[in-house]
Amino acid sequence: MIVRPGQDPTLPLWRAAVLLRVLTLLFALGVIVHHYSSYARPWLSAVAAGVMVGWTVVVSFRYWRPNGANLLAFAVVDLVICCATMTTSRWVLTPPQLHGLGTPLVPTIWVTGVVAAGAIVAGATVGGVFGGVVAAFNYGVRGYFDIDLTRDLFLLVGIGFVLGLAATSLRRSAERLAEALRVEAATAERERLARSIHDSVLQVLARVRRRGAELGGEAAELAKLAGQQEVALRALVSSAPAASESGRADLGARLKVLETDRVAVSAPATAVLVPAVTATELTAAVREALINVERHAGADARAWVLLEDLGSEIVVSVRDDGIGIAPGRMAEAEREGRMGIAKSLRGRIAELGGTVTLETAPGEGVEWEMRVTR
Repeated sequence: MIVRPGQDPTLPLWRAAVLLRVLTLLFALGVIVHHYSSYARPWLSAVAAGVMVGWTVVVSFRYWRPNGANLLAFAVVDLVICCATMTTSRWVLTPPQLHGLGTPLVPTIWVTGVVAAGAIVAGATVGGVFGGVVAAFNYGVRGYFDIDLTRDLFLLVGIGFVLGLAATSLRRSAERLAEALRVEAATAERERLARSIHDSVLQVLARVRRRGAELGGEAAELAKLAGQQEVALRALVSSAPAASESGRADLGARLKVLETDRVAVSAPATAVLVPAVTATELTAAVREALINVERHAGADARAWVLLEDLGSEIVVSVRDDGIGIAPGRMAEAEREGRMGIAKSLRGRIAELGGTVTLETAPGEGVEWEMRVTR
């Protein structure tokens, strides 16, 4: 079946669970009819059959369109009713029937439907727990342990766990697909804006840069500034969307905006999605390092920013080819009250639970390495 956008991606599993409940009900009713005359209390088996039929109708309507809140609470009620129906076997079956495996309990395999429901609604752990509860009642009603009952335990817990994994995977895949579609739409809009900007603002900046360089003097300084803004604007319109609706942001796209004629930024071709606050703080820390390059590394110094996605860890390196930092200069700056690096860079990364390392020497440039766990 086709799942429409906005629908629960596990809807096919819910429909299968409803079908399972109906089929197992028919089997249970057949078993009751077959053993009816041999039961200790046939009338109670008829009552249990009526409860199973009625409850199957209720859960079929609820699970066929599994929208709305409190679905897990409903599944717990479903579990209680199924276990209560199992318990009626203590009074329906005769002692020889109860303590031998020749006669199944009243609901037989009908109770497996609630294990499927718990797994679909809340994942592998809850599915396994539901299976364990049903198996525990199976032990309790029978009143003994043996290999066959233990086999049922492993089957019920295994079914709940595996089906829960499948449901969780479906939901995660649907979330990734929805996010990819949003990014694709945002990218298309960004490309449209980029074409418009290229035909107007970028052309003007390029002309100012060329003409200012030709005139020299103060115009050359304006040309330099125009060139920097041209590079930054090109990086902005060519980068991927910087944020998504899921609360995550593409760190690579945010760092790309910092690129100028003196700053080169290298990032993975694919989006490096991190929590939005992490992207904001890392970008601010990199910007602070680049400001220090501009102020202290020398007029001709260049800087390189490298973003690495190591899976469980994000590493951002900022390196320049400037004059470097003399030994003890950082501590001296802090004593003088200049806390830009100490608070803006080290402080930001520390708040994210990350680490900062510095490698520098006079005439050897500066390299900052910022590591943040995902």
